[in-house]
Amino acid sequence: MATLSELRSGLATNLATISGLRTSATIPDAVNPPVAVVFPSSITYDLAFARSGGDEYEFLVTVIVGRMDERSAQNRLDDYCTGTGSSSIKAAIESDPTLGGKAFDTRVTSLRNYNQVTVGDTTYLSAEFVVQVISA
Repeated sequence: MATLSELRSGLATNLATISGLRTSATIPDAVNPPVAVVFPSSITYDLAFARSGGDEYEFLVTVIVGRMDERSAQNRLDDYCTGTGSSSIKAAIESDPTLGGKAFDTRVTSLRNYNQVTVGDTTYLSAEFVVQVISA
């Protein structure tokens, strides 16, 4: 059975295929946009009886972009939010649904909280992607 750390790392590895996007499998002390941060949201244990099956993990991937100006920032975030293409968060995460052999399946189920976020004294734009992982 895969560990939580292995699944987080697998997601970050998939995200690193997007050119110019920094990734973090752990919550960083400071952000350097554009960055995608992976963290667990919930775990449903025992999908099958007696621990013979996997667990279902829900991760949040928060993508943060700098605000050079509002239009540029939104256009950049929009590129990450699209369902396909070289900048697509969904396409990158689902490019290896086994996360290097650690999962049965991985899929991005939704996008939410497309909004401003303040980190320290700086305001950025961000979006959260909900990712479902069924562990192997």
